[in-house]
Amino acid sequence: MLDIIKGGGPLIWPILICSVVALAIILERLWALRTSRILPAELTATVWTLWRNHQLDAGSIRQIALSSPLGAVLAAGLANHKHGREVMQRCIEQAGRQVVHAMERYLNTLGTIASISPYLGLLGSVLGMMKVFAGFSAAHGAGNPAVLAGGLSEILITTAAGLAVAIPSLMFYRYFRGRVNELAIRLEEEAVRLIAVLHGEREE
Repeated sequence: MLDIIKGGGPLIWPILICSVVALAIILERLWALRTSRILPAELTATVWTLWRNHQLDAGSIRQIALSSPLGAVLAAGLANHKHGREVMQRCIEQAGRQVVHAMERYLNTLGTIASISPYLGLLGSVLGMMKVFAGFSAAHGAGNPAVLAGGLSEILITTAAGLAVAIPSLMFYRYFRGRVNELAIRLEEEAVRLIAVLHGEREE
């Protein structure tokens, strides 16, 4: 592996850095965007129990807000439901935007890595080709086999490395975008249900 890295030329190092950063983001987002973390199954039932028992004071609402992203959205509505439907809806929307922004954390970085990795590989290929042609020129067309082999190796390694980083990065970037959209819709459904129940438009 070390020989492969050395044979990739100077551009292999930025590609390796991109791969490490992409892997870290992918693992972190897989952990952060779990359904059990964003939308705890027991939270809604707990909220309705507190609501029926008239136990939704400032302390319990604060605990709900800190429990999860869904809790933050519901708490924004619970804390402002006495101010009318429109105020409550605006507060929920603002909290929802903050939650979605948090769920999209690092995704732009992952998308950037997916975009630039092939170009880094292409640049490495160009540098490898320049090394090959320089070998031909220095030997007046005959070419030094060691230089030619090194240039060809650099071309192949950097191209493969760039694609190897870009393909999974792009796959997970698209997956996480879809995941965030799905979770945002489910958060919106719970928020709409909360507004409707608290203003007597539907039952729990």
